[in-house]
Amino acid sequence: MKKFVKFVSIIVIIFIIGGAGAAFFEHYLFPKMGSTRIFSKYDFFKKAKENITVINKTEQLEIKEDEAVSKIAAQPANALVKIISLSSKNDAVKTGNGLILTSDGVIVTYRNAILEADAAYKVLSYSGNVFDAEYFGTDEFSNLAFLKVKTSNLPVVAFANSDESKPGKKLIAIGNSRGNFQNILSTAAMNDFNKSFNLSGKTVSSSEKMEGVIEADFFDQEDFVGGPVVNYNGELIGLTGMLMINNKEKYFIVPSNEVRKSMELVMKNELGKRPFFGTYYIPITKEYSIARSQNRDRGALVYSPSGAQGLAVLSGSPAEKAGIKINDIIIAVNGKEVNLDNPFSNALSQFRKGNEIELLVVRNGKEIKIKVKL
Repeated sequence: MKKFVKFVSIIVIIFIIGGAGAAFFEHYLFPKMGSTRIFSKYDFFKKAKENITVINKTEQLEIKEDEAVSKIAAQPANALVKIISLSSKNDAVKTGNGLILTSDGVIVTYRNAILEADAAYKVLSYSGNVFDAEYFGTDEFSNLAFLKVKTSNLPVVAFANSDESKPGKKLIAIGNSRGNFQNILSTAAMNDFNKSFNLSGKTVSSSEKMEGVIEADFFDQEDFVGGPVVNYNGELIGLTGMLMINNKEKYFIVPSNEVRKSMELVMKNELGKRPFFGTYYIPITKEYSIARSQNRDRGALVYSPSGAQGLAVLSGSPAEKAGIKINDIIIAVNGKEVNLDNPFSNALSQFRKGNEIELLVVRNGKEIKIKVKL
């Protein structure tokens, strides 16, 4: 009996050791040998390698969104500056946000963030450097103001395509505190791309003002005027702006594509070559068409709330000289349809002073062509 037990014990031990050895050879040694140049040419070792399943260990990490937001904003925040406007006529001082556009010192802000006339400017960078800045000019179409500092190797922000922005996208507004230079952040989802919002600040649109802005409800929006708004890739979606409309502050975002276009004019020294047409109008939408029983749901209706020709078409303007009349509906510019995706003022902005354009106009139900020298 003792011999039998001893025999069985030896067999069990052999099986245990053998099994462990087989597992070692099959799952570790043979696959490792099969991955070497010497043994990889043998089918036996190839099969041993193919039979192995690699299991990756994963860990669940908890990341707080506020921490993620600060990391996303860290790089574009390097391009944020504080602009201090010092009036040369009185003791007025104004502080606002700005954004570095080029490494050699071109800075953009919204015109409400600075004193535009008779002022000197100091620019405080994120790194703590203070620069004297020169006022370059204001783009009357987009209300963007530009300054220039004499330096190099400044940090800049990457541009996103604002045309691809959709409601619901998470955005981050970046500004700095009114005291010490310290970043302040606010997050919000994009509410809308308001295609019919015009920067005229009036109840009607102006042919000289940009149409179409991004809207988002950031907290304390007044602290972000002139500063950048970025997406969750850290790319510029636009610049925060503000208008007083009916004695109320209206905040919005000038799209990055318009910021880029204005910057290109600055680089070419062509800010003063924006075209002038001289009309006020209402962008016709489907809602407006239904409410007014119009048979057209697109175009630009030359209009004045008072019904006066002189308030709809400015005296001495290219529009008046060309014979544009109140209640005309402009439906195309140089053959391109005027609609919410191609607003009238934006269509005009593609041209320069002195250019001649052809308008397709509906007057008293008939289409006519009118040439205008801008």
